[in-house]
Amino acid sequence: MDGQQREAAVEQTAIDRRQRQREATQAEIRQTARQLLVESGPEAMSVSAIARRMGLSGPAIYRYYGSHEALIGAVIADLFKEVTEAIERARDAAEPDSPGERLLAMSRGLRTWATSQTVEFRLLFAAPIPEANRRADSERQQAGEEFDQVFLREIERLWAERPFPVPDLDGLDPALRSQVLAYTQRKRTTLPPEAVQVFLTCWTRLYGLLVMEALDQLSFAYSDTEPVFEACLADISGLLGIDGRRQPGQ
Repeated sequence: MDGQQREAAVEQTAIDRRQRQREATQAEIRQTARQLLVESGPEAMSVSAIARRMGLSGPAIYRYYGSHEALIGAVIADLFKEVTEAIERARDAAEPDSPGERLLAMSRGLRTWATSQTVEFRLLFAAPIPEANRRADSERQQAGEEFDQVFLREIERLWAERPFPVPDLDGLDPALRSQVLAYTQRKRTTLPPEAVQVFLTCWTRLYGLLVMEALDQLSFAYSDTEPVFEACLADISGLLGIDGRRQPGQ
């Protein structure tokens, strides 16, 4: 290695070290924001509060994240990755040759994460999305898309092995039909639009119940929400043509 090559190698090593330091600081910023979220709610995740907790100045945070929205989007992306991993672990622990059992395990895995991380779940699924984080290239949107795909891929697998009953799209409200067709095209799924409508129906029921549970909006009637959730899974299973009964050990 000649002198020029050595200088280039030294310079690249320095660049790599600075990048690692930058990434470590970004991770600390996001973790600090999450701690404040859990302790005091979303309003606590201000740039000034994060900076104080870390012993930095407010402007120093903006060297790592260009805006407060970008920072919150990065925190949400972390949470999406975490819940996606939890769902995948539940899926992989289920019967590998049964998409139905895998879907039920994934749903229960999602609820386990939601009920143990209620504050984070509320931020993910029960809070408005800033316009900056709606862009397709935003970190938050990309992580959310990967979360969406986990369930959609398993529904595709179920459909390929055992198609479930589907509605006649011509019988749907025209506005609903056009939205289902647009969603099908946007997701580039192998499911026909009719099956996509069933998937969306199942997801909105599951999602709606979990949000109500996370927001403590079921306590007016239920002190134990697990059987309510299991009843919802049974209804969803009926739509998908699978056995929704909880098996021993689940």
